[in-house]
Amino acid sequence: MNTPQNIQKRLHAATQMGRVHYTVANLEKQVRFYQDILGFKLHWQKDQSAGLGAGKDDLLRLTENPAAKRYRGTTGLYHTAFLLPSRLDLAHLIQHIAETRTRIQGTSNHGTHLALYLPDAEGNGIELAWDFPEEVWPRTTREMMENNHGMDVQKLLQEMIESGSEWNGLIPETKVGHVHLHVADIPKARHFYHEVLGFDVSFDFKDAPPQVAETALFISAGGYHHHIGLNVWQGVGAPTPPEGALGLRYFTVVLPNEEERQRVRLWAEEAGISTQTTSDGVLLHDPSKNGVLLA
Repeated sequence: MNTPQNIQKRLHAATQMGRVHYTVANLEKQVRFYQDILGFKLHWQKDQSAGLGAGKDDLLRLTENPAAKRYRGTTGLYHTAFLLPSRLDLAHLIQHIAETRTRIQGTSNHGTHLALYLPDAEGNGIELAWDFPEEVWPRTTREMMENNHGMDVQKLLQEMIESGSEWNGLIPETKVGHVHLHVADIPKARHFYHEVLGFDVSFDFKDAPPQVAETALFISAGGYHHHIGLNVWQGVGAPTPPEGALGLRYFTVVLPNEEERQRVRLWAEEAGISTQTTSDGVLLHDPSKNGVLLA
């Protein structure tokens, strides 16, 4: 049955994010980074691929291509946010990163969540995050940005010390909270993710300060602050990376059941978007060629 074109499509509220899949140049080096620095568990390894996570479903899959290169100024991954279930979990991870003298790129308190940013061993962006309770989240872009400030790391670490708890790596409740993507065009990305796939627009950046106004878009399902971030900070019209480049192959959108997945697939096909059935799910690509797996 076709979906009437004048009805706003909307993803099921139980939709969440699943694993991300990267092309890497050195599988052993990347596995070691995620294990030794971030506390991931190696779930499996076969031939040139590996799956890592926190003991449940894979959060990260890596496939090696020794000839793969990094291309700057292109669309693709900005960062993947791995969401920790508690403040103490984030504090322990920050402490371990400090002890291993791992380079970070910064920290932030967004009002919706605390975040620490760092690159992995091949430059893929990572955000380590913990969510504040939903009732205190800012509700507009301006409110979020006006109240955005650095994370109080010392306070967080003091809470950890006072708790007397120990860190033994990521706990099973850790998950992918969101992915943030470089795209070539915000209106086209908005059409794809909001009007075709049915994500809600949570922050549109129209009321943001002039330097970032309308350069980004946050979208989500079920009232979350954002499951996907989109930006044109590599430049409007940024090219897609060549085939086989380092970085993101696809990210996963997890629908609650097969009926919902087929509903979203139908929306995409009605919009003229090609879909491909794979052993892992239904694969499609956004206008900037970022891979989206419906699982």
